[in-house]
Amino acid sequence: MKKICLALPVVLMAINASAQTKNIYHKGWIDFNKNGRMDVFEDAKQPIDKRVADLISQMNVDEKTCQLATLYGYKRVLKDEMPVPNWKNEVWKDGIANIDEELNNLTSHTDDAPTQYSFPYSKHASAINTVQKWFVEETRMGIPVDFTNEGIHGLNHDRATPLPAPISIGSTFDKQLVRRAGQTVGREAKALGYTNVYAPILDPARDQRWGRVVECYGENPFHIAEMGKQMVLGIQEQGVASTLKHFAVYSIPKGARDGAARTDPHVAPREMHQVYLYPFRRVIQEAHPMGVMSSYNDWDGVPVTGSYYFLTTLLRQQFGFDGYVVSDSEAVEYIYSKHKVAADYKDAVRQAVEAGLNVRTNFTMPQTFILPLRELIKENRISMKTIDARVADVLKVKFRLGLFDSPYVPNPKASDRVVHTAADAQMSLQMNRESMVLLKNENNLLPLDKAKYKNILVTGPLAAEGNYTISRYGPSHNPITTVLDGIKKYVGNNGKVSYAKGCNIIDATWPESEIIETPLTAAEQASIDSAVTFAKNSDVVIAVVGEDVDRVGESLSRTGLNLPGRQLKLIQALQAVGKPVVMVMINGQPLTINWENKNVPAILEAWFPSVQSGQVIAETLFGDNNPGGKVPITFPKTTGQIELNFPFKPGSQAGQGGSNSWGKTSVNGALYPFGYGLSYTKFEYSNLQVSPLKGQSQGDVTVTVDVTNTGQRKGDDVVQLYVKDDVSSVTTYEYDLRGFERITLSPGERKTVTFTLHPDGLALLDKNMNWTVEPGTFQAWIGASSEDIRLKKTFTVE
Repeated sequence: MKKICLALPVVLMAINASAQTKNIYHKGWIDFNKNGRMDVFEDAKQPIDKRVADLISQMNVDEKTCQLATLYGYKRVLKDEMPVPNWKNEVWKDGIANIDEELNNLTSHTDDAPTQYSFPYSKHASAINTVQKWFVEETRMGIPVDFTNEGIHGLNHDRATPLPAPISIGSTFDKQLVRRAGQTVGREAKALGYTNVYAPILDPARDQRWGRVVECYGENPFHIAEMGKQMVLGIQEQGVASTLKHFAVYSIPKGARDGAARTDPHVAPREMHQVYLYPFRRVIQEAHPMGVMSSYNDWDGVPVTGSYYFLTTLLRQQFGFDGYVVSDSEAVEYIYSKHKVAADYKDAVRQAVEAGLNVRTNFTMPQTFILPLRELIKENRISMKTIDARVADVLKVKFRLGLFDSPYVPNPKASDRVVHTAADAQMSLQMNRESMVLLKNENNLLPLDKAKYKNILVTGPLAAEGNYTISRYGPSHNPITTVLDGIKKYVGNNGKVSYAKGCNIIDATWPESEIIETPLTAAEQASIDSAVTFAKNSDVVIAVVGEDVDRVGESLSRTGLNLPGRQLKLIQALQAVGKPVVMVMINGQPLTINWENKNVPAILEAWFPSVQSGQVIAETLFGDNNPGGKVPITFPKTTGQIELNFPFKPGSQAGQGGSNSWGKTSVNGALYPFGYGLSYTKFEYSNLQVSPLKGQSQGDVTVTVDVTNTGQRKGDDVVQLYVKDDVSSVTTYEYDLRGFERITLSPGERKTVTFTLHPDGLALLDKNMNWTVEPGTFQAWIGASSEDIRLKKTFTVE
């Protein structure tokens, strides 16, 4: 291994020498096809379309089909860390579209991928150069590889800058900070040799039971579009591609069942466009991502990855997407194996390619797709015109990324200075701080006064746990600060911090114990009793409860949303002691914490922070960080209320009582509504202005409001603009979010917040399924949440 490691720099330094031998590297151009002259596709001065056409005209069928498949990186599918002679006998001897997660040193339950080449960062950049060099120099056409990688929690690379979970990012409501996060992800990707980042996820999380709620920005399409747009812009400003996930209608499988299901969404056409497609349409048209990932599921009986309507009519013709579509892993196979709309796998390949898929991805060797595709071409079951069109989309992205002008990381050594910098760490810390949401603060228990509370008990199954800070779709191997360690460090010598676990995250029979409760075992009772004993000798109790990485996430949908296991019993026992209890929630989806909300005096929603978890939570509990986040998804009181989300149609979430409604048989209303979150200070809204009060359908509307910090602490507020269409030709949402701004105000400070409503913000899908702004009256509402509306003003569209 040491010999390989030492040889790597020598190999890379030999690029120039090799270039001279092969005579392909020239001033201002590279002779990719090694014919001794500058072809049109090798000439950077030529338009991209001409370069693409010229390159395709020189490619044979084997080379074209290789540009339509993914090769998963080392340890997933690829068995070699560096190129070996046998690569000349592999299908990728004719090239490959992309290599995914190459040498990123992922740590994961499901696909651990250790490698010696991930760190230092310069070593990885040099390693990628070596792999890229093989494809440029050792294949006939020399087409460079698009190196893809995940990036929703920060770049999925060894010790890259970590971000909290996307649900945490969504809770910040901070568009400028998300833009900075995207820039960090893109810059680090570029420096490490990656050219395409699979982020952001734009799926609206409308069913709180779904496991991947933790990986979404929230439930509201406008909020998701605004946040996702900034992430895409940030990533692509750094010269790498952003690939949106998961197109489309992916996040609402029947009954929220993920795992082996992930299909059969019950979504009406108008709802699909207004909710599930809205973020994709907006982000594609306003940020122009170069990639889209097609999803596993069907819609209305047709698998999305085999649907011409989704992949071509909607995506390209209506939304204007001009990048390439990559399948989610195994989505092509599912056309045959799960959805059973193809007679065999080869026909599934045909359906996907004809529908508009560009690149197939799966955790199998790429020839399992490429060889059936070649057979289809030979059998005249797919036209060469279709193949050329699909290949052209892939090549166009590679040209836009500059891979045909500069295929290598130009200065690998510089990567050590530009990845996970001090400024990046500070941005990450700020993102975590802004994601904290204060759900309850009875009698201003928080922030805690260190002088008053000298004996502190930290308890709960998540207090000393840290696995939730690391994601399979984010960085690995960064040092973790648990909540217990963070509080101990913060308190220091100013007090005593005790610890008792109290209970495990789950009990022995969970999740069955959610429907058939079992008595506490002797060990469980003893663990709770131990925590109670500590609580009696403490001034304040900090209980850290919720879920870990094995209880929420991909394939981990839940049927109940209470605190798992014996955690509620622990909270109840602690509360009974009579000491102040602060409940810190570590979780990836809304939990139905009804007893806790009624009885526990203070509750902090921390979601899944990244590795600075303990530091940020301690800062928040003791007041150095004033929580200003808002929940981006409705918290139901019980799973029996689902679907319960925002926005909603008139009357669809009404309770009982009133006209044509009687009885008392259901629990109604949200535990915490969309946009809700408290602060250690207070804010007042005044002077709502709308201009013009009468305007035309294609004009902008300006909304301004004054916000004043009337409390005693500096803090952040998320000012929310909602719009209500009074009368419409079709039933539309009661009202919807159409603007939000996060602002920081010192005590007594006032700021004027300005929103601009573009025509799209007033548009609906009419009876003919056309987006239109109808004449009539609208209301502009300013709120502190979707339910806490403070100011209203009516305006008219003529």
